[in-house]
Amino acid sequence: MLASACALSVLVALGSCTPATILPGETLPIAVESDVITDLGGSPTLSPGLTFLGGIELSSPEPLFGAFSSIRFRDAQSFIGVFDTGYWIEGRIQRDAGGRLAGLEAVRLAPLLDASGRESPSKYLVDAESLALDGERAFVGFEQRHRVVTYAPLADLGKALPSAPIAFPFDLDILHSNGGFESLVIAPKGSPVEGALVAITEKSFDENGNIYAAIVGGPLAGEFRVRPRDDFEITDAAFLPGGDLLLLERRFSIATGVGMRLRRVGGASIRPDALVDGEILFEANYRSQIDNMEGLDAIPEADGSVRLIIVSDDNHSILQRTLMLEFRLAPQN
Repeated sequence: MLASACALSVLVALGSCTPATILPGETLPIAVESDVITDLGGSPTLSPGLTFLGGIELSSPEPLFGAFSSIRFRDAQSFIGVFDTGYWIEGRIQRDAGGRLAGLEAVRLAPLLDASGRESPSKYLVDAESLALDGERAFVGFEQRHRVVTYAPLADLGKALPSAPIAFPFDLDILHSNGGFESLVIAPKGSPVEGALVAITEKSFDENGNIYAAIVGGPLAGEFRVRPRDDFEITDAAFLPGGDLLLLERRFSIATGVGMRLRRVGGASIRPDALVDGEILFEANYRSQIDNMEGLDAIPEADGSVRLIIVSDDNHSILQRTLMLEFRLAPQN
């Protein structure tokens, strides 16, 4: 994908497309520019209590930047993410005087290394689609060659090495080649599956047309299913403080263009052998400032509200954008 995007970029004179070389064990500082988005546009559907706060469109002269698949915040500012081209990204968000997203700073990239500490020569092996943080280790989910591994140490992503693939309650060979684990998230305190890893696939369906998902670890380990709705595909998830699970969903077709949706699943329903569904909190189409939205995280606030930050995967295409959008979800009564 990167080679094709670079060829197109040359045609429109967007500058050099020679990616930087990152030596094993090192990270690469990069500059990231931001254009502020103040109006979501279009006519999106927002449930009561959900407010759009603003966003930024991101770009960089470094060709490695892009293909954002998942993002997780370590605190209110610092984040770690993965690109589906086989790279880590870390950095901090900047805010303006009104507290709105204004840009990124201290951004660094590093390749996802193999167990020998080498960078993979094949995207097939490092198609990272999902991320969950558990203390000082990270779970990363890959598709095409389906697996979930843990990486450590997070303090130095340039040196983080993977574990052996973790075990799942079903055979990963049943997963769709381009529809594997798009969502990994650690269940919070108070959840029936507290402390477990919850993994949800994008478009891997069972014989009844429901989406494969799993609870890994803890006393309620097992598989469950998510009911698909309206041809949307699940691209990420985040637990809310009360234990409910928020799903980020995407739809794309030539006829309708791109769509984005947020669906809230009751936390108590996530159990082995369950079929879960949930209420729609947000839906938007191509008329709004959205793109191929793939990454979601939830940042709790002191007043009980939650900031939702969502990022898009530009596929290294000049026809797509890397967006970071922010919403506020008010506390439930």
